[in-house]
Amino acid sequence: MRDLAEKWSVAPDWQSALITAPGLVVRANSDLNQLLVSGDLDAWARVSGVDGTGAGAFGATQGDRYAARLARDRLLAISDGPLAIATGWHAAGFAVTAISAGLQVFEAEGSALNAFIARGTTLDPSQASASAALSFAGISAVVYRHQASLRIHVDRGLAAYLWTWMEQASRPVHQISQP
Repeated sequence: MRDLAEKWSVAPDWQSALITAPGLVVRANSDLNQLLVSGDLDAWARVSGVDGTGAGAFGATQGDRYAARLARDRLLAISDGPLAIATGWHAAGFAVTAISAGLQVFEAEGSALNAFIARGTTLDPSQASASAALSFAGISAVVYRHQASLRIHVDRGLAAYLWTWMEQASRPVHQISQP
């Protein structure tokens, strides 16, 4: 029987994975707590203490607790540690789902960051939008700025693909081989 696993990229050891290029450093971040929040986001903000507005694409976040807006009634709450709020349905009108195991987070930073972004999406990185959910490198991602870095959240099953893409995209254009 044919071994179809040979077609797929092997996922790197995310704890030590690092891409370095002139003006760009990309690493995985596995230390974040991620919660998907759906429903009444104002009620979420009152109960959790985390901003219910959330940053849009390329929007700025800071601190150890913040949110990225995904849709009118949905956001991704991100924190350095667990938030003191239960998962499941809340009578205030929102639901919380732990999603840390389902999303891989990458951080990119450096002086070549805007050129890197231009290879991943047609959106203007200087123009924040209402939703941080966008197509990046041909896949669905949640993309925003956190302090000096760009954070990219993707489905864990697509993380090895995105890592391979980022390795290619971090090279100067004249070094990228054409098929």
